[in-house]
Amino acid sequence: MVKNKQYLFLALTGLCFLCLSLRCNSHDVSALPTLTVVTELSPPNQTYSNGVVGGTSTRLVQELLQLTGLKASYQIYPWARAFKVASEQANTLIYSIARTSLRERHFHWIGPVAKFELGFVTNTYRNDVIVNSLEDAKKYRLAIQRGDIAVERLKEYGFDYVLTSDITQSYQLLVTNKVDLVLDDPRYVKSMADTLNLPKGHFRFLLSVPNLSLHGYLAANIHTPDEVIKKLRIAFEGIKRTQAYQEVLTGYH
Repeated sequence: MVKNKQYLFLALTGLCFLCLSLRCNSHDVSALPTLTVVTELSPPNQTYSNGVVGGTSTRLVQELLQLTGLKASYQIYPWARAFKVASEQANTLIYSIARTSLRERHFHWIGPVAKFELGFVTNTYRNDVIVNSLEDAKKYRLAIQRGDIAVERLKEYGFDYVLTSDITQSYQLLVTNKVDLVLDDPRYVKSMADTLNLPKGHFRFLLSVPNLSLHGYLAANIHTPDEVIKKLRIAFEGIKRTQAYQEVLTGYH
């Protein structure tokens, strides 16, 4: 009940802010293109169940789009494919994407919809996996998602790793002991255990990786119309003032 009230407050606050700012009407929105929204599987921020994309970051994006009145369809892909689609197709949004200097000019950046503080995770029963430093971690097999921003950083650190299509596949390799480590935020480890139908304590967090604290953004293909970007950015200003948004960005959800 509390959550429902928070999201109702979010929608009403954002809607008033948007309408006052844009003086929007149905004619304005109907003339704009339908958007494609792409993301990857990454519980609890992005989930997929019974053909429906959900999760905490997804709800923020859905509320934001509802405030604008823009129509959108949601698709969940392996990260590399989601990134390719968003990079190449106009009127496509993507989340949660790290904002880097190499990516900057290829997207319109709307705002953060997730936060990650990444580090090494293993199975709780693996007492043989001892990681107190980056050098320790290099001794073990690591799985990481293809196209993930962390790949660049770990390559700089001299890691070898197995590339997977999404974080669920990385965890599945960990569960079957085909790798010894995965990279994740400690706040989300229990959610992944739930997703895989495992006890909440099945995984344990070992060590944070320096310089891998980052925000995941909602971004739009660079060829998306300016009017769409304007509506999205104004709606985001309404969203980020809400308690629901603050909970997602701090991980307390």
